[in-house]
Amino acid sequence: MNGEEFIKAVKHIVEEKNISEDIVFEAMEQALTTAYKKNFDSKTNDRVEINRTTGDIKVISYLVVVEDYIDGEEVEDEEGNITYIEPEINPDAQILLEDAQKIVPDIKVGETIEKEVTPEDFGRVAISTAKQVLTQKIREAERNSIMEDFADKQDELMVGILAMEDVKNYYVDLGRTRGILPKKEMIPGEEVKMGSSIKVYVTKVEAGTKGPLILLSRKHYGFVKRLFESEIPELADGTIMLYSVAREAGIRSKVAVYSEDENVDAIGACIGERGSRISNILKELNGEKVDLVLYSSDPCEFIANALSPAKNAIVNIVDEKKKEALAILDDDNFSLAIGKKGNNVKLASRLTKYKINVKTLNQINEEGNQD
Repeated sequence: MNGEEFIKAVKHIVEEKNISEDIVFEAMEQALTTAYKKNFDSKTNDRVEINRTTGDIKVISYLVVVEDYIDGEEVEDEEGNITYIEPEINPDAQILLEDAQKIVPDIKVGETIEKEVTPEDFGRVAISTAKQVLTQKIREAERNSIMEDFADKQDELMVGILAMEDVKNYYVDLGRTRGILPKKEMIPGEEVKMGSSIKVYVTKVEAGTKGPLILLSRKHYGFVKRLFESEIPELADGTIMLYSVAREAGIRSKVAVYSEDENVDAIGACIGERGSRISNILKELNGEKVDLVLYSSDPCEFIANALSPAKNAIVNIVDEKKKEALAILDDDNFSLAIGKKGNNVKLASRLTKYKINVKTLNQINEEGNQD
C-alpha cells in the first residue's frame, strides 16, 4: 500500500467510525516512535512524523542543545533507600552548545539539531503498527460511541431481545450492545423464552474495559414507575403526577398519584376505559397486584389511602419528626391493612415514608383500661 492509499484508508475509517483524524495520526506517530526505538535500538530522542497528505513516514532524530551535560541524580530518603531520578533530557540525546554551534552557528541552548534517520525497511514495521493502532482506535471509538448512546439510559425503561443466558444471568440484546439481567432481578415466578422481546429497567450504566456495563432489572420499583409513565399519557404531559412507588416484586405494588387539576381523576386515568391501561401494566407484571393510591399533602389522609384495600382507617400522627403514625381500624379491615405476612402495611410505610402502627379500636380500648 502506497502513502496515498494509506491516507485514503485512514480517512475512510475515521469517517465511518466517527473518530478524530488527529487522534488517530497522533496515536500512530507515538506507536511508530516506540516501535522504532524497540526495533532499531535507538538511544537518542526520536519522533515519527506522518505527512497527512502524502502518507510519507519519516523518523527524525534530534539532539537537545545544553550548556553542560545533564545527568540523572541519586536521592536518598530517610530510611537510606536510594532512588535514581531520570534527567529531564536523555543523556544520549544531548549536545554541548559549543559543538552545536559548529553545525549551526546561531543555535541556542534548548533548541535542537535534527536529522532524518528513517531506516529502509521501516515501512514493514510501520504497516504492522498502523494496523494495530487503527484496530485499537476503532474499538475505543465504538466503545465510546456506545457509552454515549447509553449514558442517559440509566433509570429508564428499554425493550430488548433475550439473547442468551448462563447460570446467574440473562443477556439482553439492546441493539448496539447487550445488557445484563441477573436472574435474581426477574419478577418471581415469571418464565421467559430466548429470542423473545422483554421490557427492562436500566439500573446502572458505567464504562467497562470491554465496553459499557449495563445492568438491568424487572424487580426494581423503578420498573413499575416507568411502566406507568409509558402507558399513561397524562403522566407524560404532567396532567397527572406520580408521587411515589413501593414494591414487593411478584406480590404487590402501591403507586401514589395525584393531579393539581380538580377536574382530573388521577386514579381513573391510570385505570383507563374498561381497565385498558392498567391491564397492560398488570400483564407485564406477571399477575403482580397493583394498588392505585391517591396522594394527599395531608399525611393522615395519605396514610389512610395507602392502607388500601383496607377502608375507613382513622390515622393520627404520633411523632412528626420521627415520622411515626397510628392507624386505627375496625376488626373487618384490620387484617386487610396488615396484609399477608405484613406486606400491605410495609408497602404503605414505604410509600408514605411513615412508620405505621396498625391497631383495632378494641386494642386501643384495652390498652386504655390497662393504663
